[in-house]
Amino acid sequence: MSNIMNSVVISPVEMTARKELGLRAGDTVKVHQKIQDKGKTRIQIFEGLVLARKHGDEAGATFTVRKSVDGIGVEKIYPLYSPNIDKIEITKRSAIRRSKLYYIREKVAREIKRAMRRMRLVSIATESEAAVAVRKEAEAADIAKQAADAAAAKAAAEAPAASEETTTTE
Repeated sequence: MSNIMNSVVISPVEMTARKELGLRAGDTVKVHQKIQDKGKTRIQIFEGLVLARKHGDEAGATFTVRKSVDGIGVEKIYPLYSPNIDKIEITKRSAIRRSKLYYIREKVAREIKRAMRRMRLVSIATESEAAVAVRKEAEAADIAKQAADAAAAKAAAEAPAASEETTTTE
């Protein structure tokens, strides 16, 4: 009976290799995921920070990875022993004091809001008074030039009409 149990392969994934990886919250990882598109299999890499690892080393263990794309946070939850994961690379380890880093979500949002406030303040304060005066003078000159061009065009349009009237009355 023990001979039968030793020969049965339950998972196509090397579970011992994934256990020995020692994945934990605070790690920056690259997850190489197999994706099927129209009959073809390709590998997509998702790089981000591990926020949490749940269910220890059991078969249903998962880990959550978060990255920011154009200021928008993207999170994916991966099963640790999924056959769709080709490879997991740990690129950086951070010393952390929490097992779940969910506070990072709000922290990142606050930092983005602060940066946006700073950007608004910087854009207001970038133009000096002298530059504002020069810009306003240039705008006034453009408006005056446009008005003069419009008056000249109007006068030119009226001049041929007046000469036609004089020729018809003769």
